[in-house]
Amino acid sequence: MKNPEIASIFFKMADILEMQNVQWKPVAYRKAARAIGELSEDVEEIYKKGGLKALKEIPGVGINIANKIAEFIENGKVREYEKLKKSIPAGLSSLLEVPGLGPKKAMLLYKKLKIKNVQDLEKAALEHRISKLPLFREKTEENILKGLDIYKKGRERVLLAYAMPIAEEIKTALEKKAERVEIAGSLRRMRDTVKDIDILAVSSKPLEVIQIFVSLPFVKSVIAKGETKSSVLLSNSMQADLRVVPLKSFGAAMQYFTGSKDHNIELRKIAIAKGLKLSEYGLFRKERQVAGKTEEEVYNALGLSYIEPELRENTGEIEAALKGKLPLLVSVADIKGDLHCHSAYSDGDNTIEEMALAAKKRGYEYICISDHSKSEHIANGLSEQMLFKKIEEVKRVNKKLKGIRVLCGSEVNILEDGSLDYSDEILKKLDVVVASVHSKFRMPKEEITARLVKAISNPYVHILGHPTSRHFGKREEMGIDMEALMNAAKKYNVALEINSAPARMDLRDAYVKKAVEKGVKISVNTDAHSTDELKFMEYGIGVARRGWCSKNDVINTYSLKEFMKFLKK
Repeated sequence: MKNPEIASIFFKMADILEMQNVQWKPVAYRKAARAIGELSEDVEEIYKKGGLKALKEIPGVGINIANKIAEFIENGKVREYEKLKKSIPAGLSSLLEVPGLGPKKAMLLYKKLKIKNVQDLEKAALEHRISKLPLFREKTEENILKGLDIYKKGRERVLLAYAMPIAEEIKTALEKKAERVEIAGSLRRMRDTVKDIDILAVSSKPLEVIQIFVSLPFVKSVIAKGETKSSVLLSNSMQADLRVVPLKSFGAAMQYFTGSKDHNIELRKIAIAKGLKLSEYGLFRKERQVAGKTEEEVYNALGLSYIEPELRENTGEIEAALKGKLPLLVSVADIKGDLHCHSAYSDGDNTIEEMALAAKKRGYEYICISDHSKSEHIANGLSEQMLFKKIEEVKRVNKKLKGIRVLCGSEVNILEDGSLDYSDEILKKLDVVVASVHSKFRMPKEEITARLVKAISNPYVHILGHPTSRHFGKREEMGIDMEALMNAAKKYNVALEINSAPARMDLRDAYVKKAVEKGVKISVNTDAHSTDELKFMEYGIGVARRGWCSKNDVINTYSLKEFMKFLKK
């Protein structure tokens, strides 16, 4: 798919234009970039089927941007982007990938200190030259160094939601020649970020499968190519590994290459204690294979019940499996609704009715449209007057549509003192209130904890949105006393959100597990800003499964009737 490349170009064009103080174009390019990046359909296929007219139907894409998309599809580049790149010093655009350093600051640093790249930036920050500039302070310099650390970590790993579609595309291509193909590794365990892609296949013609693999259009170079395994470097700089194994060893290979390393070490200890040998080829007693065709038979032969891939992190799953006490994990099929979505009333791309119809198509019973509240100006937060208008719109849509219930909600800002930016008189008119932090992330631990506890003590708050406010590549988690926060969530019957947006994946799995142990309810939501983003639910469910969530732990597995009862509590 060309979608990620085109989206990346438009994001970079927006940054360069903002550096040059161009007023409206950056907003337009970013909106189009986000919409293209979220499309489930290949933009090249859209263009082939319907030309420029079809491209213009993508949210945020007008005729000028449609022409640029067509230009990239036909020629592999966008002339205006090439021209813009030449208008700034080479390497300067890399500064924009450093969290907390926007286009204007980057340009100022170039003009004042001749900082042209990330290496120059780090050197200047360590030498304390940045804090001496007007508009910059020592705190800014500290934040730049923290941002550089996040930037370095971000380049080592790729977001799950970006890597998974590539892995699925590889899987689909290989299935033409292989009897069976599966994704393994940390992707299968649904880690929020991954280093590489692992694929396993069964085929009577392994060389033909490997040839398809190394010839994929998005393979940049071939690292190794053998008779049963191969490694390639993809165009996004990720490594992908393929292993073709015999059917009798497929289960053992899937278990081995799914990992994690710590989980596998413990399994091998159990095997040795039983006089067995476990490897990617199977489970053996001396030379005789006793298991290996399926993962289930490998685990059962070791005296364990089957362990789901998401749990394989050596965090108590082996002990639970030995006792037969593993939870029945929640699944995407259990979800009855999405409780945190945005519409065109604030910063979403689609109408309330369009979001509702998309939710109905997914088999949901309900969807909550929780647009931003009034103080979130950058996201077109709703004034009280606009909120009342939205409430009437929800009523109209509910009268029109059958088989889906639209709940009227709001993602309400938690202010610095823990109060909310709508009054209780306004909040009680809403079906669902999601309270979230969108500013002042770097408060001391005691203050940020008190801020969150005060917010969820409000009797009209149902869900704490993206609780730690982490944002991969931009912002680390807020420092929170999680014990105190979870105790408060339990006390006030407030659900903690797993925000499925790819760059958030917040709450993380370790905290989810702790919440489940305490009996705190979880809500898995997409934070969707378009109908296409509703598909992100699978990634949030991956986090929930990694956090040992069963169906009963997640409030949006409730039927509409059950959920309305929960709200009344």
